[in-house]
Amino acid sequence: MVDLSSRGLSVALLLGQLLAGEISRLTFLDHASPLVAETSEAVPAAGKVLAVAATQAVRQGDPKGALDAERRQAMSHSISTLLTRNLDDVFGENDPKRRRAAIDEIFTDDCVFYEPGGGVYRGRDEIDRVAGAIRATHPDFRYQPIAGPVEVGNGGRVQWVEGRPGEAPTHAGTDFIIARDGRIATVYLFFDKLP
Repeated sequence: MVDLSSRGLSVALLLGQLLAGEISRLTFLDHASPLVAETSEAVPAAGKVLAVAATQAVRQGDPKGALDAERRQAMSHSISTLLTRNLDDVFGENDPKRRRAAIDEIFTDDCVFYEPGGGVYRGRDEIDRVAGAIRATHPDFRYQPIAGPVEVGNGGRVQWVEGRPGEAPTHAGTDFIIARDGRIATVYLFFDKLP
């Protein structure tokens, strides 16, 4: 068992951000993986750290903290988080391994992506393939939301622009998603006029 208190304030702060939902598991892993890799090869590092947090909370006589840590581990992503992560961690990610890890985390097994012109992509493998193909055409472009995500029921949307950092945007669009069990079940992409 890793004693987080011996690992310094930075891991405690990262863990706090992860538990509060302020950072993703991928971000946590980027910054803390050297410290949490020792916990177990068989268990994903972020999940193990959450389990460690729950165990330490119990040992410290804080059953509420233990429940909060366990709930955070099992808790689904908010629709706003899913929309943002889809832009940044899937369609905005150049690294294929990181992109695939995000897809596996935020998309359902039977997910579907609809794009203008009739493109329909079913399943995580297809979404991974199309996101990689899109990224390969302009790897230096960045997505920038032009308004905060909007949620209604089990759906939401985010409007965005895309282009090279420091230059005028070249594309604009809106992503609509339908979520199920805290993951993206369906994404609808619409291209918009540039603002």
